[in-house]
This record gives sequence, structure tokens and C-alpha cells, in this order.
Amino acid sequence: MLRRNVRLRKEYLYRKSLEGKERLLYEKKRKIREALEEGKPIPTELRNEEAALRQEIDLEDENTAVPRSTIDDEYANAADRDPKILITTSRNPSAPLTQFVKELKFVFPNAQRMNRGAQVISEIIETCKAHDFTDVILVHEHRGVPDGMIISHLPFGPTAYFGLLNVVTRHDIKDKKAIGTMPEAYPHLILNNFTKQTGQRTANILKHLFPVPKPDTKRIITFANQSDYISFRHHIYEKRGGPKSLELKEIGPRFEMRIYQIKLGTMDQDEAHTEWVNRPYMNTTKKTDVSWRLTG
Repeated sequence: MLRRNVRLRKEYLYRKSLEGKERLLYEKKRKIREALEEGKPIPTELRNEEAALRQEIDLEDENTAVPRSTIDDEYANAADRDPKILITTSRNPSAPLTQFVKELKFVFPNAQRMNRGAQVISEIIETCKAHDFTDVILVHEHRGVPDGMIISHLPFGPTAYFGLLNVVTRHDIKDKKAIGTMPEAYPHLILNNFTKQTGQRTANILKHLFPVPKPDTKRIITFANQSDYISFRHHIYEKRGGPKSLELKEIGPRFEMRIYQIKLGTMDQDEAHTEWVNRPYMNTTKKTDVSWRLTG
């Protein structure tokens, strides 16, 4: 089993390494295709490769023109089965962190909560792979306040590292009478303002934590990005006085997320390649490239 996992991991990393080359080739062919369609001269830097690239363009169709992404490998079975998630914490969790994780168990359908105990991350990951879990969520704290969340997709990754801010558990929401019981129906998902490549990657990681809901589900989960801070909100809605009159009721919890790293591997793999990392100290002026942002 160990050898098989190593082989599958190497095959996945090899396919991922080819993705950058395929993307570069795709961009070259796109520029030539646009120049031909608009009747403009071929860009100077591509004239030496024009003949070979035009030959490849002539052989392409709709299915082969766009390069295949390794996301297809990572979430290849997402449409065939619902997510199965394990949620755990750092060691010796405080009471507030334990309460927060209990609420997260109901936020993510088909999630199971596990007391960390003395188990190391590698043991948890291997156990989850053996029992067909699709994701592991690890929640951290600082002095009793939840401040970090790691979402690791199985079996190959990716792993996304988030900082948590302004965590409010459902019992701390002011309108306590409106809370009610926590529904367990599969929720509708709203992902707002994830426009750039990193934003789309982040949205893809988040959306695959949730199964497809039924059309009449009244539960709504929102991830709204604003200035690279992702606001998480959890509501149910009720119809009041007609089909056009709806009342939203927040049932919590609520918090803000800020992604700071994405790795091409599971959280137990320290050697995993870093796909993206947030380096805000490199983006201090308007002239600096801000491609790391989630939205334009």
C-alpha cells in the first residue's frame, strides 16, 4: 500500500509539472490565433515558432484546445460521491475551540469530529485515506481563540492554509431567540467575488467541501470575498407573506478567513511543493504585481 501511494503521488506530481508547460504553449497558440483572426502581424517573439504552432492549431478541436488542469485529477471523483470530512484540532484544545469545532461539524455535511489526543498528523491522514475520507480540516487556536484552519484534500491535495479572525459561535450571536436548532440539510452555496486565478482556486477548494443540495433546501452558506478577507455566514430563509417576501435568519457560526498558502500535497507532507503563498510585504505599492490577490 505504501509503495502504491508513493507511485500515485509521483504520477500526480509529474502531471502537475507538465501543467505549466502546457499553459505556456496554450498562451503562445492563443496569441497566434488572435493575430490571424484580427489580421494582425504575428508577435515578433513567436515568429520562429509560427510554423510549428500553426500546425498544432490546425490539428486541435474544442476538446484539445484548452489545456487539461490537474484540478481534474484532484477532484475527479467529486461528482460521483459526496464529501466525507474529518474535523479535528490542535492538541489540548480549549473549551472555546472545542465548541467551535462542534459547530463546524454541523456546518459541513457528512463531517465527523475526532478528538486529537496524542495522534500525529501523518497517522490521521493515513487513517482517513484508508477509510475513504475526502478532506481533513484541522483547526488551530491562540490563547483560547480559534485563529487558523487547514483544509487538506485527500489523497493528493491540495492543502489550503487559512487564518481565522472575528470568530463568533452561534450561541454568541445577539439574536439568540432566532437561532433555533441547527439544520442538517445540504446547503445552497454562495461564492462571491472570487475572480482572479488564486480566487478561483480558493473557491474550488471550498465548494468541494459541500455536496449538491436539493432545490427546496432553505439553508444557505456564503463565502464572500472583500479585499482578500473571506466572510463566512450561515443562514436559513423563510417565506413571509408570499413568494417574493423572504426573511433571512442567521444561525451561525460566523467568522472571517484569510488564505495565506496553498500546497500541492496533504498537510503531512512537509516536502510538498508550494503552489501559492501570500507575501504582502512584496506588494506595498501600486506598481507591484498583485496577481496573488483573490479578486481584481
